[in-house]
Amino acid sequence: MRVHSADIVISAVSKKQYPTDPIPEIALAGRSNVGKSSFINNMIQRKNLARTSQKPGKTQTINFYIINDAFHFVDVPGYGYAKVSKKERAKWGKMMDEYFGEREQLVSAVLVVDLRHEPTDEDCMMYDYFKYYDLPVTIIATKMDKVKKGKRPAQEKLIREVLEVEEEDPLILFSAETGEGKDEAWKSLRSHLKM
Repeated sequence: MRVHSADIVISAVSKKQYPTDPIPEIALAGRSNVGKSSFINNMIQRKNLARTSQKPGKTQTINFYIINDAFHFVDVPGYGYAKVSKKERAKWGKMMDEYFGEREQLVSAVLVVDLRHEPTDEDCMMYDYFKYYDLPVTIIATKMDKVKKGKRPAQEKLIREVLEVEEEDPLILFSAETGEGKDEAWKSLRSHLKM
């Protein structure tokens, strides 16, 4: 898919701030520091529209990006970072429930995991959370270039088993460094955007 325009619309903390356009939205979630911002930037061919950070847990807002004036990528705050206080975590949960439970424009979700590691309990909870809201999920396993070719199938199998991935949800190996997996990722996302 050719991306000819991509801009941040708003960093929202409550539904009052969500964009009102009726265009479809794809939500992206993942553990802090899993490579979510790099995935977004690679997909839209921009170096740093989605800010990458050395400090995990930095994104505390729901960031809406408009792509090709046709749909939104919605980057939700990273989870699973221990230094975030209980109060912050509760705020995060409320924000997530409000967005996922009430947003009519939401058509699918992307769960970003690290191919090198077994999914965490939080990854499993996030996948279950998406399924609870009946969302089609595309799982992106990042940092593919850091895993030897011969070891990739075993890691892929492990992720599928631990997350208990449903048959209709694709698991795509991805590298922000080389761009491998990008076309496959767009193919999956476009099927939900009906484009």
